[in-house]
Amino acid sequence: MTAMLEKAPTDNKPLPVNEAVAVLKNFDTTKFDQTVEIAIRLGIDPKQADQLVRGSIVLPHGIGKKLRVIVFAKGDKLAEAEAAGADEVGGPELAEKIKGGWTEFDVCIAAPDMMGIVGPLGKVLGPRGLMPSPRAGTVTPDVGKVVEEYKAGKVEFRNDKDGNVHAIVGKLSFDADKLAENAKAFLDHIVSVKPQAVKGQYIKGATISATMSPGVKIQF
Repeated sequence: MTAMLEKAPTDNKPLPVNEAVAVLKNFDTTKFDQTVEIAIRLGIDPKQADQLVRGSIVLPHGIGKKLRVIVFAKGDKLAEAEAAGADEVGGPELAEKIKGGWTEFDVCIAAPDMMGIVGPLGKVLGPRGLMPSPRAGTVTPDVGKVVEEYKAGKVEFRNDKDGNVHAIVGKLSFDADKLAENAKAFLDHIVSVKPQAVKGQYIKGATISATMSPGVKIQF
């Protein structure tokens, strides 16, 4: 870790995204492919419902991970989800499987007419951040389209209790340009979803980091 820290910028001043990614690439020295994450500190009051920041975005170059997607649907929508590449689809039987403790998936999508079945799963899915939500786009009549988006690299985000937003934006093995484009796309999207109720400075700071690296500050 000492050798890694020596590669970090000594003053850690905020850098343009391209330069921050270049610094981060210095830490691509491990035997595994490190995950790259962005953390943004927002000037919001997380206790106010009209200041919450939540949503999703399809990153230009994906996140370097194959997401396991399940879908609650029936009839034509079930077939649509299967054709789009969903890992598992179903209705009551799928709900029973989850009630039994199965949560080996990354995304849960539901057609609107299935929420009567999905709703009771909130105690299991909610704490894991897996509960379908209209705001996040995971309760939708367009199940096939949403499955394809998540398979292509869609990520969800929501502010935590301290007003911070975190998201995976790729792997350290990505080309620097592609990693920077993903990071920029996420940053731009967060700016675009600024709640109208927020007054004053919205973005208070941002860092990009890899699994085994210190954070590198991003310039705004």
